[in-house]
Parts: sequence; structure tokens; C-alpha cells
Amino acid sequence: MNTNMEEIDKLIKETLTKEEAKFYDELDEQTMFEMIGGMYKTKNRWIIIMMNIVNVIAFGLFIYCVVKFLGAESTNDLIKWSAAGFLCIMMTSMLKIFSWLQIDKNALIREIKRLELQVSSLASKL
Repeated sequence: MNTNMEEIDKLIKETLTKEEAKFYDELDEQTMFEMIGGMYKTKNRWIIIMMNIVNVIAFGLFIYCVVKFLGAESTNDLIKWSAAGFLCIMMTSMLKIFSWLQIDKNALIREIKRLELQVSSLASKL
């Protein structure tokens, strides 16, 4: 299967101009760190930066709630600090899910661009 994909990539690169081949190479598979860095190269990078700042603050509040929970003496305080900690960890989780969805969206866009390039390459060949 891997050699079949390499042959297809080779055929596509042969039909492309040098500029298109360079663009096609940029659309290749990315590592996880490249995907995370790609989130900060979009038009909405300010939202991602702001959400990461809020995520760090929410996690810090979660740690604070855990410390207060462990030091609480009454049942009411235990309930209050556990509820606050639960809300903080849920907020952190939701922000992480949003970040992973952005990474997935960028990967899908990259694959769609590869398909568009392949279709245009095949169309020009015909």
C-alpha cells in the first residue's frame, strides 16, 4: 500500500510545475508539534492565544480548589470547593477539545487542498 501511494505521489509531481510541486510538498503529513504550531498561523490565532491563557488560569484555579478542598473542615466547604474544582476542570477540558478540533480542521483543510491539486493535475493531463 505504501509503495502505491509513493507511485501516485511521484506521478502527481511529474505533472506539476515546480511551484505547484513545492506547494504539494508543503501539504505533506505533519508531526504533532507542527500541527499545534499550525493553530497559531491562522486568521483566528488571537482566539487560540486567548483561550490558552484562559486555560492556564482555569487550571491554576483548579489547583487552588484542590488545595482548599483538602484543607476544608466542614461538609459545606468540601461541597463548594469540589464543585468549583469540577467546573474548572470541565472548563479546561472544553478548551482542550476546542484546540483539538482546530488541529483536526487544519488537517482536513490540508487534505482537501491536496485533493484539489490532484484533481487539477489530472484535469490538465486529460
